[in-house]
Amino acid sequence: MQTLKNSKTTTKSELPIEEVLESLQKENARLSSLLNVAQSLSSVMDIDELLFKIMDVVRQQLHADRCTVFLVDRERNELWSKVAQGLQNEIRFPLSKGIAGHVARTGEVLNIKDAYDDARFNPEVDKKTGYKTHNLLTMPMRNKQNEIIGVFQVLNKASGPFDHEDEELLNAISSIAASAIENAQLYDELHKSFVSFMETLSTTLDARDYITSGHSRRVTLYAVQVARLMKLPKEEVELIRYSALLHDIGKLGIPEIVLFKNKKLTQEEYAIIKRHAALSRSILRKIHFQHHLKSIPEIAASHHEKVDGSGYPLGLKGDEIPLGGKILAVCDVFDALTSRRQYKDRMDIVEVVDILDHETGTAFEPYVVYQFKNITLNVLIEILEFGHQGEFSEADLSLLRQFTLKDLVRIYREGPDNEEEQNALETFQFYYQRKYKGD
Repeated sequence: MQTLKNSKTTTKSELPIEEVLESLQKENARLSSLLNVAQSLSSVMDIDELLFKIMDVVRQQLHADRCTVFLVDRERNELWSKVAQGLQNEIRFPLSKGIAGHVARTGEVLNIKDAYDDARFNPEVDKKTGYKTHNLLTMPMRNKQNEIIGVFQVLNKASGPFDHEDEELLNAISSIAASAIENAQLYDELHKSFVSFMETLSTTLDARDYITSGHSRRVTLYAVQVARLMKLPKEEVELIRYSALLHDIGKLGIPEIVLFKNKKLTQEEYAIIKRHAALSRSILRKIHFQHHLKSIPEIAASHHEKVDGSGYPLGLKGDEIPLGGKILAVCDVFDALTSRRQYKDRMDIVEVVDILDHETGTAFEPYVVYQFKNITLNVLIEILEFGHQGEFSEADLSLLRQFTLKDLVRIYREGPDNEEEQNALETFQFYYQRKYKGD
């Protein structure tokens, strides 16, 4: 009887304990990395911020010099990246071009040791930036339906070409990133719908009130500028923006015979007009806002409150008034005084600032007025002339960009110190006082 030799297969249990431990440590490190990736991406809803985060995570995990995430634009048959490491502007190119385009079309994973030896490599980006691509790993990113929604391109690994472990790790990250990107895109669509709804409500109000047409948009633009000058967080700027858009929505409940009266109001009529602030709160409370926007009704309704407590509708005082309401109060009055009406021209800009100064500390929060006067003249005139943006000279805007409203008032009062200040004064006056057909 022939004796058969048993062929031995080495199993993990038969490996030296050091190798087993090393293998387990590597796997544990890999899983920890993926968990960290998932946690860091799951909370980011802004698509630009998310793409940058993904690129940074991949670059670190694969020990590479750069990473770019390209998304597929099916409507334009292109790949695009809004934030590519090493580049300032969005880049776009046809799906038919380059290695990324090839991967997006075919679904292949391309691990290329020498980029310039591959005919599919598109060196145009290198030429534009002065960067030199040596090796690259390019992989498709698929959604839950297995459709390719984007492409990872990782460049120049620190320790030589990318290996199989890099491919496995990138593939795992790709699944996490695809899910995060789809969630962010969905959130972006919902956000755009919400913004469109807010702007449509505001436009509806402006369309009804032909006398103050554009008022809500201008107040919004002023308020956003002040909020940014105050260096408020992005979320609070957004909150103030929507509150400004809708601050006068309560005027929909004011009779037209009172709202559109172009003569002095009686006490009874003024009392009716004053109801619009409380009506704004009542209307806006019926809208379901996200948690971080819950205070929109209170901010919108407080734009006629005064810091000394003499305002309406609630007679709030000092810190009882939301910061957004304090900002809207200044912007609302400034726009009312500087807007053209059928029966009057704009008030002299120095007189307007004098009114703001006189009411500072009684009606207005001093720091808000201070920051309002720091708005640059190019921004100020573009908001004042909202709707006529195409009628500006770029040279004029460049000149006005060097001065603020505070500077302008000083030049008016004390006279220009030089030719540049004289030119800025004349340029501002030209736009501030100009007429249009039909005026």
